[in-house]
Amino acid sequence: MPSSESEPTSGPYQRVILKLSGESFAPPGERGISMQEVVHIASQTYLAQQQGVQIAIVIGGGNILRGGQFTAGNSSIQEATAHYMGMLATVINGLALQDALESLGCETRLLSTVKMDGVAEPYIRRRAKRHLEKGRIVILAGGTGAPFVTTDTAAAQKALELEADVLLKATRVDGVFSEDPEKNPHAVLYRELTYQQVREKNLRVMDSTAIAHCMEHELPILVFNYRQDGNIERAVRGEKIGTSVTSRLETTE
Repeated sequence: MPSSESEPTSGPYQRVILKLSGESFAPPGERGISMQEVVHIASQTYLAQQQGVQIAIVIGGGNILRGGQFTAGNSSIQEATAHYMGMLATVINGLALQDALESLGCETRLLSTVKMDGVAEPYIRRRAKRHLEKGRIVILAGGTGAPFVTTDTAAAQKALELEADVLLKATRVDGVFSEDPEKNPHAVLYRELTYQQVREKNLRVMDSTAIAHCMEHELPILVFNYRQDGNIERAVRGEKIGTSVTSRLETTE
């Protein structure tokens, strides 16, 4: 992929943040890293970028460990330390995704909020924006660099910092449901929601801090199923998939 300036897209979005959970890197119900899963995500992301959209990816680390798993009971690991361990897990996932993307011919840059000069560039907002302008896929690891903050909140913050047009939340289900569809097959899929409805209904979209950031700055969120081939491309083209979360509903019921 050439390193020249990226061409403007004809779609609704010029720049997007794609939020991937760590679980998306592991086989369903398992932990660790499956390169088959990573390459599947990488190939979808590569095709999406061919639409002319600038893509930055915020990645989780739950497939390796979650900071919260050490905080229950009588763990000898302090809670803040556990969160830092989770940040390091996101860097591991970022390295795997970087190699998968580059094996497809993408130019990428891995940036980390946790200083790790041997494997990643430090996250600097202007540097990240310049990489995007040059047509590189930017992988953002390390969360916010601070404990007690989720990678969902990191995704919302990075979307605002980098002036993204939309926050794309990739999940393993088709959008936002009234209940967990993997437990209740009769759960209702919402096609459109407002930020206020998400808060009032206590829906599992993103954590409350992330929703508050998006609500305050009217940053739209699209929640969609990344496992369906072509959905990342459809998302960056602005097609009606998944669940759209905005300040007001576009259609009336």
